[in-house]
Parts: sequence; structure tokens; C-alpha cells
Amino acid sequence: MSTPADPLIRADGSPVRVLVVDDERMLADLLASALRYEGWEVTTASTGVSAVRTAKEIQPDVVVLDIMLPDFDGLEVMRRIHDHTPGVPVLFLTAKDAVEDRVAGLTAGGDDYVTKPFSLEEVVARLRALLRRSGASAAEPANVLTVGDLRMDEDSHEVWRGSTEIRLTATEFELLRFLMRNPRRVLSKSQILDRVWNYDFGGQANIVELYISYLRRKIDKGREPMIHTMRGVGYVLKPAEAQEHSDGAVSSAAPGGASAGARG
Repeated sequence: MSTPADPLIRADGSPVRVLVVDDERMLADLLASALRYEGWEVTTASTGVSAVRTAKEIQPDVVVLDIMLPDFDGLEVMRRIHDHTPGVPVLFLTAKDAVEDRVAGLTAGGDDYVTKPFSLEEVVARLRALLRRSGASAAEPANVLTVGDLRMDEDSHEVWRGSTEIRLTATEFELLRFLMRNPRRVLSKSQILDRVWNYDFGGQANIVELYISYLRRKIDKGREPMIHTMRGVGYVLKPAEAQEHSDGAVSSAAPGGASAGARG
């Protein structure tokens, strides 16, 4: 198969869930492998009863359903799935090419169909279209960093916290990028100096403190802090909701005891 496009994801960022229902085991396994190659989470079922039970358990984002099953007609299976998962898109697989069969499937609530034999590429393309219409979105490209509600596009050099765009100088951007590439990891001043300013630690720690204070003014001001000081160790960036309040080891204040409102 060709290289997969950007994987589609659910609203919570997890892979989309696909239920494949076909009593031809080899065909179901082949189709499942092709869909997993797209980065999707795939579950298979071989009967109508197991399909309805599985759909109730996993709450799929789309169903690939053979219209001819050993126990139930595919149309009846779709109706039962829609009883507890209303609106989930259904792509019918059918060996029947008669117009009346296609019309029956679509009229009963199916969203699309493909006729056997079919190409895997066609099935993937049709499923992508159904998933996009139902709300799935493309995963963030690799050049976009996200930590909590903080987002950085490394190509355009744009930074947002929530819906607010934050403008940074070139040095501030490089410092924030280093922090975002190492979320929840404590970075020492010497590590930051070496990575951002490209020279070894040697009495220049104050420049790190200065630029950390600049970032805090832009990233944290008026919001829950994300940039924290580990006293005597370094700095750590983590989502605001993950802030530790219990042991007092993490401080959002600037070095030297400056208050949040008087940094830099």
C-alpha cells in the first residue's frame, strides 16, 4: 500500500475506532491490517450478534459491515447498532451489485457501500470521507508541539496558549521550544545554556533566569503557571492542571524570591 496520510483522531486525541464485520476471516484480517496501517484502532467481528455486542462495548467511530452475515442480515445488524450508537457511519460491503440492494442499504441508514471485489485503497478513501464528515480530524503534524493548552508551530514560529497568540523573540522561541520538547523534565541551567545559547555553563546563569522571566510574563501572566522552578536544580514545563501543590518543591516564582507579579 502507499504511505498513509495523516492519521485521523477522535476529539480526545485518541485513534479513531473502526469495527469491521465480515464472516470471511481472511478478508476481515486483510482489511483490518490495511486500516491499522492508517493508524486506526480496529476490532473485527464475524457475526451479527458479536458485531452488535462489540459495537456497544467499543463505541466505534465507523463500521464496515458485510451485508450478508450467517445469522443476521446486515441491514438488521445496522439497525441494532444504531439503537445504542446512533449516528455512527456505516460502510456496507456487498457482493450484490443490483441497484435495488444498494438503494435498500442506503435507504435503511447506511452511509456508503463498496462492491466485492474491492481495492483496499477505495475502502480507506471512503472511510476517511465518512470519518471526516462525522467529526474526526487529522492528527497534528510532527512540527507542532503541544503541552497542555500551549501550542507551538515550529515552521511558522507561531505560539498560542489556548486561543491567545503569543509573540516571542527568536531567543524566547528557542528557549520555549527546548522546554516544550522536554515536558515534565527538569532542565538545568547548564543544559539550557548549551542548547539555546550554544556555550557551556560558566557564570552566565543569570541570562537563563532573565529569559525564563521573559517567558513567564508572556506564557503564564494571568493564567495558571506552566513554567516552574525546581530550587537548586533547574526549570520544568508542564501542563497547568498537572501542577504539584503537595510538597512545595516546585515554585512558579522567579529565582531570588520575586513574586509572580514582579518577575523579570
